[in-house]
Amino acid sequence: MPAVEATTPTLRKTALHSTHRQMGAKMVDFNGWEMPVEYPSAGGIIAEHMAVRTAVGIFDVSHMGDIRLAGPDALAAVQHISMNDASRLAVNQAQYSALLYPQGTFVDDVIIHRLAEHDYLLVINAGTREKDFDWVQENTRQFDCGVENLSDDFTQIAIQGRKAARLLQKLTDADLSGLRFYWVTYGTLCGLRNILIARTGYTGEDGFEIYIPSDELVSARVWQEILEAGAEFGVVPCGLGSRNTLRLEARLPLYGHEISDTINVWEAGLDRFCRMDKPEFIGQSALALAQASGTKRTLAGLEMIERGIARDGYKVLDGVGRELGYVTSGSYAPFFKKNIALAYVAPEFSALGNILWVEIRGRGVQARVVTTPFYKRPRTV
Repeated sequence: MPAVEATTPTLRKTALHSTHRQMGAKMVDFNGWEMPVEYPSAGGIIAEHMAVRTAVGIFDVSHMGDIRLAGPDALAAVQHISMNDASRLAVNQAQYSALLYPQGTFVDDVIIHRLAEHDYLLVINAGTREKDFDWVQENTRQFDCGVENLSDDFTQIAIQGRKAARLLQKLTDADLSGLRFYWVTYGTLCGLRNILIARTGYTGEDGFEIYIPSDELVSARVWQEILEAGAEFGVVPCGLGSRNTLRLEARLPLYGHEISDTINVWEAGLDRFCRMDKPEFIGQSALALAQASGTKRTLAGLEMIERGIARDGYKVLDGVGRELGYVTSGSYAPFFKKNIALAYVAPEFSALGNILWVEIRGRGVQARVVTTPFYKRPRTV
């Protein structure tokens, strides 16, 4: 019998893949996608991070997924599968929410956009694309609405930072001055008509996500036009590295880290997005029980006192070396020039100012529990 050769799975690529390569981006495997982690020509992760905090940066986020629910029962379907109250959404408004398993843990977190009276768009994470679509399809069969996977239909570009609105306004006829955070509009953008523009983001700054046709030539042209239009504002291309440090400073959760199929809503501290008083939704009963019994762990912010970075998965200890929890995300924070982390610990150890230890290379390194989010953008930008 001939030997069976091992094959390496082919990485998926966005329509901007060639553009990233031509710009000299450092590419990595991210959940099965070959994506830019940083652009050395832009100065790397720290420079990209600071550009978003002080000016503007652009990200290719086309690996994210998109699910459309449309039809007479679309709202009822969205209400059934998500924890926030979508009935509060006006047309062209968006909300942060999550899809939950019956035990109250996370299928995924999502942004729900109401595009028309009976038309909703769910933006989902890259690593859970197929799982999410199958789950949504399976759990909405009883409703009179269509479920479409539009994930490959769009190139999605995030324009993020204090000068994002000024940059984007140069390229579109849509009036962005009256567009509030977590609302959407449509306009001609870079010569393309009826483009969806959402004022959302994952960086802690003001920003926009634009949805253009998933065509290599069109995507490359729009990417270049954004960079050219943003030159006066100091725009830089940004990769997944700075996207991660930006979202960590803003305490924004990442699936597989702060949220997962073993973590519930109360533990993750996302209760402000969970509407227990709305009609029954998947996971609601389990969440009610968990709320009554109290949480056994909570997500705390840590600032390292001693030298060392608390990496994902590192153990959190008390003063005598007993394990209290684990780090979900940790990194150097470029804006603060400090090492920070998020960690699950028992609630009694999560008081602000409490001293904990993170096990780094076999020894405990001191950290202090601090207020999160670590970063809040100024009200006037």
